[in-house]
Amino acid sequence: MATKQRPFHLVVFGASGFTGQFVTEEVAREQMEPEGSSRLAWAVAGRSREKLQRVLERAAEKLGRPTLPSEVGIIICDISNPTSLDEMAKQATIVLNCVGPYRFYGEPVVKACVENGTSCIDISGEPHFLELMYWKYHEKAAEKGVYIIGSSGFDSIPADMGVIYTSSKINGTLTAVESFLTINSGPEGLCIHDGTWKSAIYGFGNQSQLKKLREQSNLKPVPIVGTKLKRRWPVSYCRELSSYSIPFMGADVSVVKRTQRYLHENLEQLPVQYAAYVTVGGLASVMKLMFAGLFFLLFVKFGIGRQLLIKFPWLFSFGYFSKQGPTQKQLDGASFTMTFFGQGYSHSTPTENNKPNVRVCTQVKGPEAGYIATPIAMVQAAMTLLNDASDLPAVGGVFTPGAAFCRTKLIDRLNKRGIEFSVISSSEV
Repeated sequence: MATKQRPFHLVVFGASGFTGQFVTEEVAREQMEPEGSSRLAWAVAGRSREKLQRVLERAAEKLGRPTLPSEVGIIICDISNPTSLDEMAKQATIVLNCVGPYRFYGEPVVKACVENGTSCIDISGEPHFLELMYWKYHEKAAEKGVYIIGSSGFDSIPADMGVIYTSSKINGTLTAVESFLTINSGPEGLCIHDGTWKSAIYGFGNQSQLKKLREQSNLKPVPIVGTKLKRRWPVSYCRELSSYSIPFMGADVSVVKRTQRYLHENLEQLPVQYAAYVTVGGLASVMKLMFAGLFFLLFVKFGIGRQLLIKFPWLFSFGYFSKQGPTQKQLDGASFTMTFFGQGYSHSTPTENNKPNVRVCTQVKGPEAGYIATPIAMVQAAMTLLNDASDLPAVGGVFTPGAAFCRTKLIDRLNKRGIEFSVISSSEV
C-alpha cells in the first residue's frame, strides 16, 4: 500500500513520450474502474512538468474526467541524473518504465529500482537488454524482494502467456508450439512510431553482443521433450491460415524460452519447444517484404547505414514507420490475432521416437498492438503485481512475464479488457 515513505503505488516514467502517453491514459482508465473500494495513488514522471501536465490534460479530455490532472502526482526526473531516478524510485511501489530504446536508457531505471526496493515493469522488445538485466540484477533484486519484469507489452505477453494458456488447454502434455501473428489494418492502413524502428535497428546492428552474452552465460541446454520441432523455411505457407509466413524477429522466442527454462528448473514442468512466425499474406507481400528486408539487413551492418535508416524511417520501411506515429483512425482500425498450434502427448511418455498424438489450437486476439494492447498489457501486469502477491514467485528477481505471472489471474484480467484468450480446437490424432 502507499505510505508516507512511498506515496504512489504506480509511477509512469516517460509519460510524455509517444508510448508513455498511452500508458498514462490506460492507468487513468483503469482507475475509473478500480478493483478495490478505493483508487490507487499514482504519478507521472519525466523531464518537463509542462509536458507531463499536457499529457494529463489530454487524458482527462479523452476520458471525460476533468479532475484527473489534480489527482495525479508529477515527479521531475531525468534518465541522465541518477539521483533524480533514486528519488522517483523511493516514492513508488512499482515504476512503469516507458523510456526506450532500453539498450541505452533502460539500465539506470532498473538499477535505481533495485537499489531502492522498488519493483519495475517495462515494455522492452530487446533481447540483449532483457537478458543482460537478468544476469546483472537477478540476485540483487531477489535480495531486495523486488520484481523486475521486462517485455510486458505486446512484446511479449501475448506470446509468453499464450504458450502457458495453450499448455493448460491441451488434453495431455504440451511439448511444442508454433505461433503465427497476423496484424490487421483498417482502411487507413498501418503505422508505427519510429521509436520501435530505432530499437530494431540497434538490436539487429548489435547481434554480436547478444551472441557473446549467451556464450558467456554458458547455460545448460533445456531438454527437448518428444519429437523435435522442425524449423520452417524463411518463407513458408501456413495452410491452416491460408497465408505465407516468415519468422517473427521480435523478442518472443527469447522471452518464451527463458520462461520455459524457469518453469522447468523451478516448477519441474516439462519445457515446451517454441517457434514464432508472422503471416504476410500472398506472394506480392512476400516479395515486398523480402526487398525491404534485404535493404534493412544491408544498411544495418554499417554505422552510416544505421544513421540513414534512423533519419528516414518512412522511406526505408516503405511507410510502415514514421516519426509522427499512427493517427487515431489508424489505431482504431487496427487489431492483432496470434494463433498457436500446439502438439503433445495424451498418456504415453514423450520420447523422440513416438509421434505426438494430441493437438490444440488457441488464439490471443486484441486491439492495435503497439499503443492500445501494449498499455493494457503493461497496466494489467502492474495490477497483477499489486493484487496477486501470494501467486508470484516466492522471492523477487528479474523475470519474464510468464515466469512472474504463470500462477496469477493476469489472463483473466486481460480477457476483461479486450485481449482475449480462447481455444479454437482440441483433438486427439
